[in-house]
Amino acid sequence: MRKKLKSAANYSDVVLIGAGVMSATLGVLLKELQPDLKITIFERLDLIAGESSEAWNNAGTGHAALCELNYTPEKPDGSVDGSKALKIYDSFQLSRQFWAYLVEKNILSPEDFIQSVPHMSFVHGEKNVSYLRKRFDLLTQYHVFKDMLYTENPEEIKNWIPLVMEGRDANQPVAATYTDAGTDVNFGNLTRMLFDHLKNMDGVKIRLKHEVTDLEQLEDGNWCITLDNLATKKRNKKKIYTSFVFVGAGGGALPLLEKSKIEEGKGFGGFPVSGQWLKCNNPEVVERHNAKVYGKAAVGAPPMSVPHLDSRMIDGQKELLFGPYAGFTTRFLKEGSLLDLPSSIKLSNIVPMMQAGLQNIDLTKYLIEQVRQSPEDRLEALKEYFPNARMEDWELLVAGQRVQVIKKDPVKGGVLEFGTEIVAASDGSIAALLGASPGASTAVDIMLKLLERCFKDEYNTEEWQSKLKAMIPSFGQSLISNDELFNQINHWTNDVLGLKSAELA
Repeated sequence: MRKKLKSAANYSDVVLIGAGVMSATLGVLLKELQPDLKITIFERLDLIAGESSEAWNNAGTGHAALCELNYTPEKPDGSVDGSKALKIYDSFQLSRQFWAYLVEKNILSPEDFIQSVPHMSFVHGEKNVSYLRKRFDLLTQYHVFKDMLYTENPEEIKNWIPLVMEGRDANQPVAATYTDAGTDVNFGNLTRMLFDHLKNMDGVKIRLKHEVTDLEQLEDGNWCITLDNLATKKRNKKKIYTSFVFVGAGGGALPLLEKSKIEEGKGFGGFPVSGQWLKCNNPEVVERHNAKVYGKAAVGAPPMSVPHLDSRMIDGQKELLFGPYAGFTTRFLKEGSLLDLPSSIKLSNIVPMMQAGLQNIDLTKYLIEQVRQSPEDRLEALKEYFPNARMEDWELLVAGQRVQVIKKDPVKGGVLEFGTEIVAASDGSIAALLGASPGASTAVDIMLKLLERCFKDEYNTEEWQSKLKAMIPSFGQSLISNDELFNQINHWTNDVLGLKSAELA
C-alpha cells in the first residue's frame, strides 16, 4: 500500500465509490486478501445496488457466451470469430468459482442469486441459419461448449421453446442452439449479500446518501475526497483521505474520472444508452417459457440491445421479459441528471466524441428509430420471437442506464467501445471502471486485473497469490485449454451453487 496519512482521523486505506456489484466484489476480495484494511464505501442513493446491478436493470444472463450472438461476430470473409466468446466464458467461470468459495464460507446463499436456465440462440432466414451453423461448428470444437446442441428442425425447437414456434410460418428457415449449462443471476441480490458481509467486518464503513463531488491528489500521492451528505443536505462539508480510490459508479464513473484530472483519464468520453423491457403479466404465458433465447441484433444496435425472450427469477418469482428496447437520454445514471452528457464534454475529449459520432451513423439512426417506436412497433418486435404475443399481456418497464466508452484513437481520432475498460493512474492510486456489457458477469476477472495493476507489490507476494488460488482454483490458468481442470472445477461449482450440469436435451 501507499504511504498512509497517519495524522488524518478521517483516513481509509481504500475508498470505493458506488455500491454496485463491482465495488462489492473488490471490497470482498481485498478483505479476504488483507483483512486489516480499512475500507469506506460511498453511495449517492439510499440503497445498495440501486442502479445497473439491480435485477430489473440488467439482463441477469450470467454471460458465458453460450447464447449471445454479438460475442461471435461474422468476419467479412464469412467465417465466425469466436475469440471474444472464449474470453468471456473463461471470465464468467472465475466469477462462478469466487461465488462458490463464498458459498462454502456461508457468505452467500446460492438459491437467492443464481439459477439454472437453458441458454439458447434462435435465428430465422437462410443467411442467419448459415451463420448460426458456422457458430455452432466453431464453438463445439472446444470442450467447454461440447454439450451444446444445434437443430434446424422446427419440431425440435418447438419442444424447447413452444412460444417462439407457435404461429410461425412453417416455410421460414429456422435454427437454434441449446444448452442446459446456462444461468440466470440476480446481481442485485448478490450485491446486497456481499455488502451485508462487508458491513459486519472490522474496518468497513458503508455510507449511503453520500455523493462524491471532488477528488484531489495530494503531493504525497494520497487522495482527498470531498462529499455531500445528501441526507443532511450538507454540501462539501465532509472530506476523507485515502491511499486508493476505486470509482465503480456505473455511468457516474466518467464525470468522477474527469474530476480526478489524472493523465490517463484524458480523452475518454461517454455515450449514454437507455433501455426498456416488455414484462409479461400473464402467468400462463410466463410458465410456458423456460429459457433465455437470444437473437441477432439490428444493424447499428449496441450490444446491450441484443433482443432476447428471457426467463428470469426475480425476488422469488418467475418472470418473462422481452427486450431491451434501446433509447437515448443525456443522463449517465437512471437516477442521474439531464446535464450529465453535456457537462462531461471537455476540450480533451470533444474531438474523440465527434469522430466516434461520425463513425457510428448507424447507431444514431437505430436509436432515433427506437425512441420513436409506438407500442405497436414494440409488439411487432416481440412477435419476431413470440408470434402469438398479445399487447394486453405485456407492460413496459424502464431498464438500466448504460454509458458506452468513447476513447482516443491514433488513426480514427475517436472510437466507440462496447465492453468494459479499467482506467488507472500510473501510480496505481486510483482506478475507474467505464463501459457496460458483459460487466457484472465478469466482475471477478475485471477486479483481478485491477488488483494486478493497482496493488502490484501485494499482488505478486506469495501470500496474495496463495489466497487468490484458494478463492479461485483456476487462477492463472485457462479452462479453455485444460479439459481436466475444467471438468473438475465445473463439477465443483455446479455442486456448490446448485446448478445443473450440461445435459443433452
